[in-house]
Amino acid sequence: MIRFLILISYFFLTLYLHLSGKLNQYLNLHYSYLAYITMVLSFLLAIVQAYICFKRLKEHSHLHSFAAKLASFVLLSLPLLVGFAFPTVALDSQTVSAKGYYFPLSEGTDKAIQASEGTSSQYLKPDTSRFYSHTTYVDTVRKSADKYLAQSSIVIKDENYLEVMEVIYDFPNEFEGKEIEFTGFVYNDPNHANSQFIFRFGIMHCIADSGVFGLLTTGNTNHYENNTWVRVKGKINNHYHKELNQILPTLEVQSFIKVDKPENPYVYKEF
Repeated sequence: MIRFLILISYFFLTLYLHLSGKLNQYLNLHYSYLAYITMVLSFLLAIVQAYICFKRLKEHSHLHSFAAKLASFVLLSLPLLVGFAFPTVALDSQTVSAKGYYFPLSEGTDKAIQASEGTSSQYLKPDTSRFYSHTTYVDTVRKSADKYLAQSSIVIKDENYLEVMEVIYDFPNEFEGKEIEFTGFVYNDPNHANSQFIFRFGIMHCIADSGVFGLLTTGNTNHYENNTWVRVKGKINNHYHKELNQILPTLEVQSFIKVDKPENPYVYKEF
């Protein structure tokens, strides 16, 4: 019975997320085909488990009382209830605020927080080094950096958002003075006026290794509330951020334009 409940629950959860269009909040869409394959397999295995379960119940039935029959019905109905009532919430600046105004960038601090929380969440800088050997990672980011450094102006799109952000943080000195343009939502720096972080929530493989990625911007004189989606353009300069105790690649704004929230606010890593 337990195996059946687990399998059928997974099937309905995945089906619901797919039909509701919310699967992209939990999984890198480049791997969505894996979710569909496992959904089909879990449904087939659930049928097998249901057959075995009901065969045993028929041979050794103990469901003579009304209470036993009611309990059986509730157990079998639970996966349907869980599947269609499963809550999904899009991430926004409130998620950033919930962590407090603190973004761990140093390797030791980041690992300590991950260990205490049991997660692999990332902040500001995408880090894909865990998915490669050291040599392969160094070679990969170097090639990516050279590709964008060769461009006179870098336009960041959904498809390359995480790639560009990673190389900017890996090679901040080389990207200093580079003009870039990208879209994200506002998170106001509570300690500095006219300074806003512009973020996107990104997913590496699944929600377990997701994070909030973007740049600090300065020079915008218009105030925008948190979660306002904007298109920003400017030049990269490195500044020491006292509260974070880090030198951050910072976008000195040339234009700061309010835009509509994209249909899919998440970005994904292409491997």
